[in-house]
Amino acid sequence: MMDLFDLTGKKALVTGGASGLGLAMAEGLHEAGAAVGLLDIAENTPFVAAALGSHGAPAYGVRADLSRPDEVERGFHEIVALLGGLDILVNNVGITRRGPTEEHSLSDWEAVIQVNMTTTFLMSKLAAQIMLRQGSGKIINVGSLYSFIGGPNQIGYTASKGAIRLMTMAMSNEWAARGIRVNAIAPGYMATPLNAALRADPEWHRRVMDRIPMQRYGTPDDLKGVVVFLASAASDYISGVTIPVDGGFLGR
Repeated sequence: MMDLFDLTGKKALVTGGASGLGLAMAEGLHEAGAAVGLLDIAENTPFVAAALGSHGAPAYGVRADLSRPDEVERGFHEIVALLGGLDILVNNVGITRRGPTEEHSLSDWEAVIQVNMTTTFLMSKLAAQIMLRQGSGKIINVGSLYSFIGGPNQIGYTASKGAIRLMTMAMSNEWAARGIRVNAIAPGYMATPLNAALRADPEWHRRVMDRIPMQRYGTPDDLKGVVVFLASAASDYISGVTIPVDGGFLGR
């Protein structure tokens, strides 16, 4: 049974993989045996990858501004060359801009859509060109609770994460019969530095905990199991779905 989850010999690319949820998923894939490439704008990306690859399979880090299509393409090809191929793509990179919809600027809308939607499309397109030739591959998109519900004061983010769910289905419909499985993960309320201020707000914390049956925030490590599952042979007959990792939030 454990062989179904073994990723030894596989080559995985994780966007936004130098920190937070992306790094945790990269660690999970690496711990399962995959060689991992991190594509991130952070200056320390090569050093994070070097630490990850200091044991077990190799890991590589390439800096790229994934808000720019030319940088997406350059970074993708550079990482794939270092990996020597591609079997798994995790489209994790994402940004948000908060504020009331009536005050949401066009520039904020366009920035979020560019990174969260367009970069996911471009990365998936590039990955599919490789995976279709080899007749196999796993693409894992990262959505959100807002792939299922309307998030207040984050209109661009909500639109983009709703789109991720439908893009996942559309890609699956095109590619599943040709060997590529496309699925998505929808993290719930996770404890990360980006939402530390919100979590410190007693009223916000109470409202969130009232909706989470497990009565805790998720952690980056909570994504390791599901990303390995979707990347491995254990999920070979699953395609086009978005799996919430939310402590039961959507069930209440």
